[in-house]
Amino acid sequence: MKFSTSSSDLLKQLQMVGGAIGSNPVLPILEDFLFTIEGNKLSIAATDLETSITTAFEIQSDANGTVAIPGKILLETLKALPDQPITFTIDDETFAIEITSAYGTYKLAGENGQDFPRIPSPDNVDVVTIPASSLSKAISKSLFATSSDELRPAMTGVYFQIDFNKITFVSTDAHKLVKYAFTDVKSEVSTSFIVPKKALNLLKNVLPGGDEVKLSFNKANAFFTYGDINLVCRLIDARYPDYNAVIPTNNPNLLTISRSDFQSSLKRIVIYANKTTNQVILSVDGENLTLSAQDLDFSNEAKEALTCAYEGEALTIGFNAKFLVEMLNVLDADDVKLELSTPTRAGILLPAEPEEDEDILMLVMPVMLSN
Repeated sequence: MKFSTSSSDLLKQLQMVGGAIGSNPVLPILEDFLFTIEGNKLSIAATDLETSITTAFEIQSDANGTVAIPGKILLETLKALPDQPITFTIDDETFAIEITSAYGTYKLAGENGQDFPRIPSPDNVDVVTIPASSLSKAISKSLFATSSDELRPAMTGVYFQIDFNKITFVSTDAHKLVKYAFTDVKSEVSTSFIVPKKALNLLKNVLPGGDEVKLSFNKANAFFTYGDINLVCRLIDARYPDYNAVIPTNNPNLLTISRSDFQSSLKRIVIYANKTTNQVILSVDGENLTLSAQDLDFSNEAKEALTCAYEGEALTIGFNAKFLVEMLNVLDADDVKLELSTPTRAGILLPAEPEEDEDILMLVMPVMLSN
């Protein structure tokens, strides 16, 4: 079997797929890319048994066939080559691979492509169509709030709640929560499932700008398809916590402030905060917001005053500044609203002017004030 292609085209496809290869694979063949040739089309696949990506593009080939090629050495070779035509010659018996470039030849040992784990195919699936830009935006706004606690697997992914023409994305780590929804969806079903963090990270990196993404799903897997790229991931089999129960509904104190001013101030003040809690204290009264922090162990202390609009009683509340900065980072609005009730209840962060066809709510738990 022999085929030719551009080194830069091949490298681009491999980098798109390579994120699926795990750092400590349970089988040696999982360190490989699976190359499958049919006609003049090369399909490249990689998997860690939980998440798989496949992509395809045109090449020049003399035969059909399949081979597993070690990923690391192939990527390093292509990165070290300037853009040029390269030819792969594969021994159909031993799966030995010879790569020919303008500079010389490189030999490496491949494996039988038939031994590569089978990637799930969509069967008994429901289908939802989502604009790629909307899905990319939703992942960016929700992924940062997922948990890394493997003891609570449900929280390590993003909860997809599909309700016909609306889709809601929820993520939480028990300290912060994001709920993001939009209506630019075509669906004939109402259902929910949890998509793992790794799959969504890979998806965000390869999503195109203007195309539509076909999301198919069954009880076990989700399949994201756009153009020649297919991403398959095993869904997290766990019950998602009742997130609506933790969102406070009665928040009589409303603070409105410039997002960039608030974020910049938090970034400066947190430098002086306790490094364990990152606690910054917000004291608001009338049109004045005071941000302060101190680290008694090192005698560090900082205080800043900002102008804001505020409706409600004077209030002092502590938050983890790092969480607030992360949240403000993914909000696009010029001004943000912070809805508060008491120093011991969660704060709700919202854009002051919501965008059309979308709805975002962020919740952050307070850090208890020490007396």
